[in-house]
Amino acid sequence: MAKTATPWGPADLVEELIVRQQAGDKRFASVVQLLETSGGERLVRFAYSTGGTARRGPVTLRARDVARLRTALSQHPALAAALGI
Repeated sequence: MAKTATPWGPADLVEELIVRQQAGDKRFASVVQLLETSGGERLVRFAYSTGGTARRGPVTLRARDVARLRTALSQHPALAAALGI
């Protein structure tokens, strides 16, 4: 599993879901990750990426992006469970 840094210390990347988006000529993606700390706590992280590089900041989803996220969650059961879906 890939490791990542969080404010609570290092965590393993358990699942990752990517929702590709476009606004005019801009292409980017929203990323939803399920992380797990060494103590077993599960964390859900939302980010966005441009050019494959994760960025900090707000993540904005349109209603149609939320629908695509909901559909994609059917292939990521652990992430869906962490989100209570």
